[in-house]
Amino acid sequence: MKKHIFFVLAAALFVMPTMPLLAGTYYVSTTGSDANDGSGSAPWLTIQHAVDSVGPGDTVYVMGGVYNELVNFNNSGSAAGGYITLQNYDGETPVIDGNGLSGSDPGLIKIDYQHHIKLSGFELRNLTTTNKSTTPAGIWVLGTSHHIELHNNLVHHIENNATGGNAHGIAAYGYSSVSSINNLVIKGNEVRNCILGWSESMVLNGNVENFIVENNIVHDNDNIGIDFIGHEGTCNDAALDQARDGICIGNTVYNIDSLPNPAYGGERCADGIYVDGGKRITIEKNIVHHCNIGVEIASEHKDKGTSYIIVRNNIIRDSHSGGIFIGGYASNKGWARDCNIVNNTLYNNDTDDCGWGGEIVMQYYCSDNLFENNIFSAGPNRFFIRNENTSCSNNTFNYNLYYGSGGQWNWNNTTYSTFSAYKTASGQDANSITADPKFVDAPNQDFHIRFDSPCINAADPSLDYTSQTDIDAEPREMSGRADIGVDELSQKQADFTRNGLINMDDYAIFSDSWLTETGQANWYVLCDLFEDGRIDAEDLREFVADWLWKAAWY
Repeated sequence: MKKHIFFVLAAALFVMPTMPLLAGTYYVSTTGSDANDGSGSAPWLTIQHAVDSVGPGDTVYVMGGVYNELVNFNNSGSAAGGYITLQNYDGETPVIDGNGLSGSDPGLIKIDYQHHIKLSGFELRNLTTTNKSTTPAGIWVLGTSHHIELHNNLVHHIENNATGGNAHGIAAYGYSSVSSINNLVIKGNEVRNCILGWSESMVLNGNVENFIVENNIVHDNDNIGIDFIGHEGTCNDAALDQARDGICIGNTVYNIDSLPNPAYGGERCADGIYVDGGKRITIEKNIVHHCNIGVEIASEHKDKGTSYIIVRNNIIRDSHSGGIFIGGYASNKGWARDCNIVNNTLYNNDTDDCGWGGEIVMQYYCSDNLFENNIFSAGPNRFFIRNENTSCSNNTFNYNLYYGSGGQWNWNNTTYSTFSAYKTASGQDANSITADPKFVDAPNQDFHIRFDSPCINAADPSLDYTSQTDIDAEPREMSGRADIGVDELSQKQADFTRNGLINMDDYAIFSDSWLTETGQANWYVLCDLFEDGRIDAEDLREFVADWLWKAAWY
């Protein structure tokens, strides 16, 4: 028996080195001490001590309270051992407050040349400076950092109050020409009430690739909301100096206004979402409103550009100066090429009637871009398209819907007040229409389309909609052909009220048409669910089968 036990123990010892070490769980509290062991009963005092004390697979829970420190990650997780996770304790909100703190480009959280780190559930606030030469940020991700995830953090009152200064809410700067910042996830964060100078609320700049910017809320800042930048010399290898190959999806951006920002000299030209020199980025299912410019696809650097950007399924409304701008903003700036602007809904943009805005503004050097399946619903006497220079070429507009009293088109610096005159002069929009899109309730921001909308089955039938979904994550081409705009009409015809729910309101409409036939009083074609020209038991059977159905967006 003893001999048998010896061999069992020997076998166990032999395999032990291949077993992973157990990850640790640690705690930080404003009542703790860094001399403690970091356990729940003896938590540490500072977040910096915590991140300096943990390694791959470890989790640090930070209790509620205010922590007046700048936190720099000096350790990384690993692919084999797992992420280092720094997060709020359940039900509590730790606050990292920068009041009175300073440094060289300080960050309340700084992740510099590190990897496999998750940060979640913090409030980051009050990091301010009057020093023009330093750039504060709520969160910095720098160098070759990779596999970084930032979730559900609130960043606010990050400020540079110096004339000509810079500040960021959340920033990723890829400096290295050896390796990129990659596998970066920025999800569910809020950035608000920042004074940014020349810089941006949320930015990815330089050698940054393979990223997801998702479901963030960015608002009430005095410069650009979300920005993807290239060609600024952030990375010294020009071939890598572009944010690229990423997704910007499901974000809400509003009240982005450069008017009070001294850097802009009173101009309202801050974008909600901006691609400035990036490439192969998808901008999808975002809601952008009350910004100076909704979305801009451009390059600020002469002879360099932005390319292969997809702007799809976005709602862009009530912008001060315009909806979508594309191309360099001046003749000495760069270009935008090979971009697809499809299935967006633009509504009431250029509210300031600024004299250079519109739903779509084509700036300098934009070429080979596609504008299809969009709804352009403009305010009175505003421009649907403004193309006041002749440097653009090979752009295609088609299968769009235009709507608005006194709307105008400017093409190659000539203005047209009728759709037919514009089409004849430009050769564009052969299959587009001018009509009321019949939104469910546009004044209350419901841009779903009704069952009688002319947008239904009116999109370009030649495009590939495979695996595409609309703004509600419902499939495109549900009835054989895609619809124009962000919304694909649901298959449930029995939702007669088009409110996303089949209920008594729909039953009232159905009962009014009961036992009628085509052409008779009270006949309502949508109630003929069986499509046989008579509303009877066959239709009732289908109505009952759909009873209490809810749309994905309800």
